Amino acid sequence: MLSAQFIRENLDRVRRDMAARGAEAPLDDIVALDERRRALIGEVEGLRAERNAASKAIGQTQDAEERTQRIAAARAIGERLDGLEDQLREAEASLREALYEVPNVLDPDTPPGADDSENVTVRVVGAPRELGFEPRPHWEVGEALDGIDLARGAKMSGSRFFVLRGGIARLHRAMIQWMIDFHVGEGYVEHYLPYMLTEESFFASGHLPDFRENLYQDAEQDYLFVPTAEAPFANLYRDEILPAGSLPQRLVAHTPCFRREKMSAGRDTRGLKRLHQFEKVEMFVFCEPEESEAELQAMVERACRMAEALEIRYRVLQLCAGDIGFKASKAYDVELWSPGLEEWLEVSSVSDTLDFQARRANVRYRPEADARPRFPHLLNGSGLGAPRALIAIIENYQQADGSIAVPDVLQPYMGGMTRIEAEASG
Repeated sequence: MLSAQFIRENLDRVRRDMAARGAEAPLDDIVALDERRRALIGEVEGLRAERNAASKAIGQTQDAEERTQRIAAARAIGERLDGLEDQLREAEASLREALYEVPNVLDPDTPPGADDSENVTVRVVGAPRELGFEPRPHWEVGEALDGIDLARGAKMSGSRFFVLRGGIARLHRAMIQWMIDFHVGEGYVEHYLPYMLTEESFFASGHLPDFRENLYQDAEQDYLFVPTAEAPFANLYRDEILPAGSLPQRLVAHTPCFRREKMSAGRDTRGLKRLHQFEKVEMFVFCEPEESEAELQAMVERACRMAEALEIRYRVLQLCAGDIGFKASKAYDVELWSPGLEEWLEVSSVSDTLDFQARRANVRYRPEADARPRFPHLLNGSGLGAPRALIAIIENYQQADGSIAVPDVLQPYMGGMTRIEAEASG
């Protein structure tokens, strides 16, 4: 989160960035609450000093009557102090709750724009694959191979669920394994993470309160299901101070992701593009603030190299102010071209949150052994999102006979299988 001090000292910038995002937050309330909190701190500290002086005087008083009077006076100070400390705790709680609603500031390099139509294309790499026939959407290819079963997914769980079978199910698993190995080979440390977190953890990661309507929650306990591995990663070192020399930390994990998709009601209802349950490989970085921009660009390039390894046309977009996420200060999307859908599919969104998540999670580090702790910068990025990457592979590698060629880079994970063909259903 942004600190109350930062907002107080940069109020015009925070207002300007929120307007650029089209966001709202109770800034006036925050300024008032912060002023009250600081006034109460002054009163509390004054009364504590007065109480300490009164206690010292009691110990030095020999006269019994005077001692009784001093004890009564000290007790009155204590009662006033208790009341002020209660008010201070209430003010601090109200202030923190209000601060949770303020999005991150925007990097000066983030382009203006109201929505995703105004994102800036950084580059487009590659040409559309020459198939020699009219490409079909992935669900037609998959259904013909008895490898994608949307009807049975909907029968069991409702819309936006699916079943994969046979070669396509194996392709999905192979793709995830290749992604993990790719990042581990680049020096990322693999993690296995919880798939459910407490509400406190989601406030710390910045997914609450902003993302609440898209989170699934256990009906009986304080557990919410992760929408991405970013949420547990942001909490990995919550309330800890990392020792000198421990940064940067580059982490990777594969998790299922659960999202209500309320914000996309009525959109992309067919196929595997927008789902309530899917899988993703996530990159996450803890770094010193001075290395933040370099780490961001390296993560984007890493996602691009994966697209190149798959030999699929891709493009990089820099997100504009109106499309950037609540937590992000600067962000890029990497998208693959899907000829069956005739559209670009986001397979990686890479964001720099600066110290926004670190402050919420109270993660700090020491630059040197005896140095004062600082807040690190936290970055996250898909590496890659499995369903949309799978769509792009199916649609770009579909063959005229209805089969799917397996990309060269995935064949070692498919037991040497080079083509997915129809299998008998069970």
